[in-house]
Amino acid sequence: MESRESGSAGESPAAAAERLEEEQIRRLGPLATVEVTTGAHVAPMPAKPTLVDFFERRFGTVANHCLQSAQRALDNGAKEETIFACLIHDTGMTVRRPDHGFWAEALFRPYVSERVAFTIRHHQSLRFFAAPDYGYEYPAIYVELFGPDYVPEPYIRAEYEHARNHPWYEDAMQLVVNDDYSFDPEARPSLDPFIDVIGRHFKQPPEGLGWDASPSSFMWRTLIDPNRPL
Repeated sequence: MESRESGSAGESPAAAAERLEEEQIRRLGPLATVEVTTGAHVAPMPAKPTLVDFFERRFGTVANHCLQSAQRALDNGAKEETIFACLIHDTGMTVRRPDHGFWAEALFRPYVSERVAFTIRHHQSLRFFAAPDYGYEYPAIYVELFGPDYVPEPYIRAEYEHARNHPWYEDAMQLVVNDDYSFDPEARPSLDPFIDVIGRHFKQPPEGLGWDASPSSFMWRTLIDPNRPL
């Protein structure tokens, strides 16, 4: 998802992020959709929505990136839990872009393994630090978004240190290295190869996401009806 254009002088991180998203939407062409957080018209959801329904009707352009990441992990021979983590890792951005790893963990924790929850949360902090052993470099797009002199906040550093010393560090780093920042504007990835992966690693509530009284149900309901007045 790296921009082909340099940022404007004096452009704020928020403005740069908005411009980069607009560039991404233009590159995606007819598959692009407005993110539900904009309050625009959204497609109706089934009475008992599944994760697949959210991919198809709510995750918008984020879904394309996540599918590319999951496909990359599959092609690289990653284990299935890592592929699944790649599939959902940035969906927290459809709730809020800042701290999207935390949002994704909160959204999915009731329905996924502890390992997957750890992985999607900590990929956010790990991306701010180069990892030569994994061939991972600090993303050029972060220089544009945060500036050349940016130093990660203490909470990001603490999250990073916690992950570095955790038994599941390898899982989180496998997500990081499969997080596709060489965004391919021509890619049209399909969810079909991952339907069975979702079935094995996602605990779909019979009542439907948003209606099962889990700790994150309110988040799923917000995505179901982002235009609800109260």
